[in-house]
Amino acid sequence: MDSYFHPECFRCHSCCYPITDREFSLSGKHPYHKVCFKELTHPKCEVCFQFIPVNSAGLIEYRCHPFWSQKYCPSHEYDNTSRCCSCERLEPRNIKYYRLEDGRSLCLECMESAIMDTGDCQPLYHSIRDYYEGMHMRIDQQIPMLLVEREALNEAIVGEKNGFHHLPETRGSCLSEEQTVTSIQRRPRIGGRRLIGMRTQPHKLIRRSEVTAILVLYGLPRLLTGAILAHELMHAWLRLKGYRNLNPEVEEGICQVLSLMWLESEVMPKYQNMASSYTASSSSSSKKGAKSQVENKLGEFFMNQIVNDSSPAYGDGFRAANEAVKKYGLRATLDHIRLTGFFPM
Repeated sequence: MDSYFHPECFRCHSCCYPITDREFSLSGKHPYHKVCFKELTHPKCEVCFQFIPVNSAGLIEYRCHPFWSQKYCPSHEYDNTSRCCSCERLEPRNIKYYRLEDGRSLCLECMESAIMDTGDCQPLYHSIRDYYEGMHMRIDQQIPMLLVEREALNEAIVGEKNGFHHLPETRGSCLSEEQTVTSIQRRPRIGGRRLIGMRTQPHKLIRRSEVTAILVLYGLPRLLTGAILAHELMHAWLRLKGYRNLNPEVEEGICQVLSLMWLESEVMPKYQNMASSYTASSSSSSKKGAKSQVENKLGEFFMNQIVNDSSPAYGDGFRAANEAVKKYGLRATLDHIRLTGFFPM
């Protein structure tokens, strides 16, 4: 029996229209228009929304953020595409990030909970001091806490005789010297996608003890601001309790542990009992309302940054400190550091 071929029956498995071109793509038993097959299989950039180009070797090459899985063309790493100063995500072409007055960019999700001036930050600051007190690590001194621009923070760091800071950008500092620091007294207002009209004021710091003030970069989400405060308050606690001349790996490492512990208590309720295994659990969580999924995801990202930091002091130091705290508890670890300057093995 003769067999007949009906061209209109040879249809693309994706769009169901007949394939009339001489060339087509085949996947398994299913034929596709070449354009349809490319739409299905060729990755698109999540920044410019174009197909990610092939490289000189004919391979599809792209970059992917390790936490957010944001895929993008390699060219966006050096074509002045804005990156959120908080969560590191690149600015998509269809969404405009906010521009802070000191040049940083902030995505819409981070902007939702961003803390913009010193007054707005005080409740968070005192809640973290309460967290320390709940772990029997009360800080008796009333340490000024100021939110500052990037330039003011960098100038204050230069004014310190000693100190070790996280590169490429420091977001907080625990000061020991007398300085005049320009802090943010009134939050900027939104003008289009720019934040403008910020009011600043010079603040004279007087040295009455080993700690004169804690500075934090303005415009960061609440959980990141809190993680920085928890870190810097640990620096303050160590200095006020007489811990002297610690090497950066030990001091920054144990400060990062406290930062992570606070984040865990905020983001992951199951970790509430972990604090009690270190020392005593904090009651701060009972004072907080539920967080949005967006804020919780940001908190997980900030925790991931601490755990996977690759720097010697903040990364290796944290992992050594965290291992010691898990094995011996926070109090025993701190006692050992006081006596030896090192973590217990």
